Formats: sequence, structure tokens, C-alpha cells
Amino acid sequence: MSEPQLSDDDEVQARRRRSPLVFLPLVAFLALGGLLLLRLLSGDASLLPSALIGKPAPAFALQPPAGLDKPGLASADLAKGGVTVVNVFASWCVPCRSEAPQLAALQAKGVPLVGIAYKDKPQDTRRFLNQLGDPYARIGADEDGRVGIDFGVYGVPETYVVDGNGIIAAKIVGPLTDDNIAGTLMPAIAKAKDAKPADKPPA
Repeated sequence: MSEPQLSDDDEVQARRRRSPLVFLPLVAFLALGGLLLLRLLSGDASLLPSALIGKPAPAFALQPPAGLDKPGLASADLAKGGVTVVNVFASWCVPCRSEAPQLAALQAKGVPLVGIAYKDKPQDTRRFLNQLGDPYARIGADEDGRVGIDFGVYGVPETYVVDGNGIIAAKIVGPLTDDNIAGTLMPAIAKAKDAKPADKPPA
């Protein structure tokens, strides 16, 4: 007596039941997502990887948000011999509002602070800064998010320490707090100040 023939669908289902390996990609994806979420929630932003640490900031040139009386921001502005703190923010970002007092305190201490308005409408950026204060010496409007992608932005807010040669020295994911300013940001700024000037090509 011959065995009953399986339909194509039945054969596929049987093969899937026989091989638990079909679930391996899903398990790996969930594990990676859980790890990133855990590290974000832990508050230890230094655990999140950044391929740009130790490398030049990506080349860019951004105009200021329309209607804002302030210079725009370009990568050339980050390589003029002094440490710069680059803060990526957006008006629609709730955690960006929570870090406003910390940014104001950094400005009051004389920390060179510039901003990138990420995927934001100019009128919303202006309203955001009018409400919460504007601590930035320069602001670039990254309306399409291209510069943020080049920086490897996970999600706003993010803050970068760039040394005087335009090299990214540190990255903080999530809002600035008293803890990560004292434990990560300020030590990174101090270390970046010790960076030797890059050799200039002969004239």
C-alpha cells in the first residue's frame, strides 16, 4: 500500500516542523534588539557601539533653520582647533526637552556647543528653542536626516564630542543628565583637548 502524497503546502509545513533552524534569524534579531534596548535603558550609553569613534566627522554643510538668526553648521566648523560638542535634537523629541537644563548649564560653563536639528521643520525648531532656550552657537538644519544617517544616529537626542582636528572622540546616546555629563561628557572633553593638532600639508 503506497503512502499518501503530501501537497506542496503540507511538505513545506513538515519541513519547517523538522528544522528549528528556520527560527534562528528571528531569534538572533530579537536578541540583538533586546541587547540594544537593555543598554539604552541601563543609562550606560558608552556600551552602544559607534563606528565613527576615532574617525573624522562626516563631511556636511547645513544651513540654519529658516528664520533663525544664527549661523549654520558644517564639518569644517568642527576642525578649527578647539573641542566642540555636537548635540543632535528635534522639537518632536520628548527626551530632548528633558536635557534642556543640562545644555543651558553647559553653555553657562563655556562649553562650545552646536546643534543639528534632525528631521525637523524650521518653524518647529524655532518654537522649540523659544520655549526651552537656545544654547547653541551654531545650528544646522538636517531636514531630510541625511547628516544624521552619516553620523550613525540611533535616535535623538545624541551628543558627540569632536576634537580640534574634527575627529569624533565620544558619543552619548539619549538625553544628557548630570550623571553622564560628569561621568562621560566632561572626561571626553578633557581628553579631546589633549589631541595634538593634525599635520598640515606643506604650502
